[in-house]
Amino acid sequence: MTGEKLRAAAGRLEVFHHRYENSFGRIEAREHSRVYVRGLLLCEQRRTCEAIALRLATPREDRSPDRREVQAMQHFLTESPWDYHPVQATTQAIFAEELAPSAAASPVGVVGVIDETGDEKSGTHSCGTGTQWFGRVGKTEVCQVGVFLLGVAPRGVALLDHQRFLPKDWAHDPTRRKKAHVPKEIRFRTKPQIALELIRRTVANGHVAFDWIAADSLYGKSGEFLAGLEELGHRYVAETACHITFWTCDPATQVPSKRSKYGKPPTRPLRDAVRSAAAIAADLPEEAWQPIVLREGAKGPLVAQFARLRVWSVRGTRPGPPVWLIFRRELDQAKVKYYVSNAAEDVSLDTLALVIATRWRVEEFFEAAKEYLGMADCEARGWSSWHHHMSLVGVAHLYVTLVRQDLREQAPELSLDAAYRLICDALGRPRLTPEDSLRITKYHLHYNHQAHQSHRKSWLHKQQRLAQELRL
Repeated sequence: MTGEKLRAAAGRLEVFHHRYENSFGRIEAREHSRVYVRGLLLCEQRRTCEAIALRLATPREDRSPDRREVQAMQHFLTESPWDYHPVQATTQAIFAEELAPSAAASPVGVVGVIDETGDEKSGTHSCGTGTQWFGRVGKTEVCQVGVFLLGVAPRGVALLDHQRFLPKDWAHDPTRRKKAHVPKEIRFRTKPQIALELIRRTVANGHVAFDWIAADSLYGKSGEFLAGLEELGHRYVAETACHITFWTCDPATQVPSKRSKYGKPPTRPLRDAVRSAAAIAADLPEEAWQPIVLREGAKGPLVAQFARLRVWSVRGTRPGPPVWLIFRRELDQAKVKYYVSNAAEDVSLDTLALVIATRWRVEEFFEAAKEYLGMADCEARGWSSWHHHMSLVGVAHLYVTLVRQDLREQAPELSLDAAYRLICDALGRPRLTPEDSLRITKYHLHYNHQAHQSHRKSWLHKQQRLAQELRL
């Protein structure tokens, strides 16, 4: 790898950003988007509007960036009318052009992975914040949650679409909706319903064609979600839960021949052959399990054991279509995971296992986006600000992914975090002079003092009697 190659890759940022410019409308918004993406890449610690503006905004009238630049950046993120959907459509187009072609030689092709992630919040004013399941910590917490659709190809991962999950108490509260600027057309929808909409929107844009859809158990347990994928003609492999039941034989063969006492022929099959996924797994013979290499990990090959059985889904009170019930266990046989797939009978178990394994690429995306690109640093409370921020994080991540691919021609083992650090050095992190540091410190002291005075005034107004007693 040469310095010239690295500088050329870093210089790609302006050309790359030019693809998105029409999505932002006015010249001011285009410039703010450029600064914001650079800030996500280059700012250290928290990548908030304030931090990005103070370190990277272009000063006006020969003065250093101050509150006006911060307010302009906050306006760009929160109130500027640009729509994030065209930004996502451009990301989808770039993914289709630059990354998806590598899937032609892959046994699984392009996989669309549905997943969710959340961020803990200390208050409840930010849009969608509430006490809800927080998958990252495995328990209920006060947090915000978003549903994400990511495209996975051998050359890289891209954020194709996303949407904030709005809990019922938020969706049905007109006061909070108004404060957070939630659009009128947004109504309460479950996460599986949101996921289906993300897939429909992406396919309708015409850039990305999915070979498979993968999802975790929240979606794999939803008959509505799986039926929606089947209606759209998508093949899927989705994790499911151990208690979900399946027919172990064709339900059509289980309809009793005897007529009822009213003389009507029976219409419903008996449910004697309906069993839970865990019960089915317990009866599998040892020879049914097959070791499969999923990928080469940092400590060597990652291998798990897989088995599968052809079963029939249970959709409410009616039998569903025939599906594969897939079982995965680690080599120590300590834990079994369950998956369901509508793949054809001739699709190999190796292929299904590799589709399942693509989900680790999405976990890698979330980890990198939060650690290096400020995915969890959005402090704005509005509906549009969160979606704007996530789209721009996706843009920054896609840029790093493409540069990494350029550099891997000479350094095949280059990791995403190493590529990120090389890019930051090539772009040049903002170097603060002592005067700059002093200016930023004075800025924070001034506005922290103002915030303290405002909160104190509000407290004294609410606690007038106590304030008089304490002579405050």
